[in-house]
Amino acid sequence: MIAANWLRSAAITLGLLVLGSAQAEPVTMDGTEQWLMKSAEGRDYRIMVSLPEGDVPYTGGYPVIYLVDGNAFFPALHAAKRAQERLKGSIVVAIGYPSDTPYDFNRRAFDLSPPQPAERNDPPQGGQDLFLDFIEKRLMPKVNERFKVDQDQRSLVGWSFGGMFGIYTLFTRPALFQHVVAVSPSLWWRDRFLLEPERVFTQQAHAGKLNLTHSSLSIVVGDREMAQEIQDARSLQLRLENLSQYGLRSAFQIEAGEDHTSIMFRTSTRVLDDLLSTRRF
Repeated sequence: MIAANWLRSAAITLGLLVLGSAQAEPVTMDGTEQWLMKSAEGRDYRIMVSLPEGDVPYTGGYPVIYLVDGNAFFPALHAAKRAQERLKGSIVVAIGYPSDTPYDFNRRAFDLSPPQPAERNDPPQGGQDLFLDFIEKRLMPKVNERFKVDQDQRSLVGWSFGGMFGIYTLFTRPALFQHVVAVSPSLWWRDRFLLEPERVFTQQAHAGKLNLTHSSLSIVVGDREMAQEIQDARSLQLRLENLSQYGLRSAFQIEAGEDHTSIMFRTSTRVLDDLLSTRRF
């Protein structure tokens, strides 16, 4: 009798579990919200926000960190932010796509890359300036409307193509973000296309046409990445050190034991800590 009752109870429990799984809802994270937005060209974006906690800082606004490849990395940064009291009083705005997958390969290839010759444009590429227009002209105004933002503490974080995109943003729209973190940036892409924007950026700095006093770039790579990629990243940072006389702060960091795939997930807390402890000017 005891065995029969146990089996009956187990069967009921199993049935409930099966029924529950059939009716399961997507996991939601406390302290977040999300929106759907369109670019001027009609491209859909999924915006995921880690909400600030606590009173508005004495600066009059919360620091805000914009993150590309949001589908993949937003959960890690949100969890890292909420795990430590000193990080909670900030906003993370992750830019993703209306997809259930971590990466939308075709969309990110377009948004984060420079134009390609027609014969090499599969998948379509070259949307980096349109993507920047979306961030600057549509997304940022909505964030500013929704929250009290410290306009002197805006940061951009990106990995791989996103790191390449972050550096391109610094070179072409240096006033858009005060701080850029480029994790494992794809500096090799399209025969090192970033060299030309870097040249123009450097010339403008030497000519006194840029105000870089509030600007910083941190490049982070894993020690298990390809040697050439590590060398390229280090060489870029060394070249940018020459612009410190104009206020630009640059840093290069190697994470032990990390490769190109693992590094973003393993460094979330450090990235946030570095950005949120940066001296406000």
